[in-house]
Amino acid sequence: MTSERESKTFLARLCEQAERYDEMVTYMKEVASLGGELSVDERNLLSVAYKNVVGTRRASWRIISSIEQKEESKGSEKHVQAISEYRQKIEQELERVCQDVLDVLDQSLIPKAESGESKVFYHKMKGDYHRYLAEFASGNKRKNAVTAAHDAYKV
Repeated sequence: MTSERESKTFLARLCEQAERYDEMVTYMKEVASLGGELSVDERNLLSVAYKNVVGTRRASWRIISSIEQKEESKGSEKHVQAISEYRQKIEQELERVCQDVLDVLDQSLIPKAESGESKVFYHKMKGDYHRYLAEFASGNKRKNAVTAAHDAYKV
């Protein structure tokens, strides 16, 4: 009989093969919530899952932002408005996913990390996701994200 941990990890690998990263995140969050320190393999699966979920949205955001700039330079206000609303939707998704991984790191993984390697891995991950938030944020949100990224990388 396989354990719940092994079963969830297997399903996460299956999701990775099928390129269903949102589901992969769900399974790896469940593994993280089971307690104890993640193995190197589990840690890497969690990282790959979030990296792909965020990576596709970051790429979408860059493409939409570029289109928005081109339409602004053409003076096409009607298109700019629609594009801006869509860009904001992507930003909300990005913010939700980044905050999700940051919550998992802060509430589960960093407190349970015992090895130096795990601590470094999780703090680098934390810095990366704050940096991703800073890429599209503005004003105080951007400043706070940059500071949080810097602090995570310093640890």
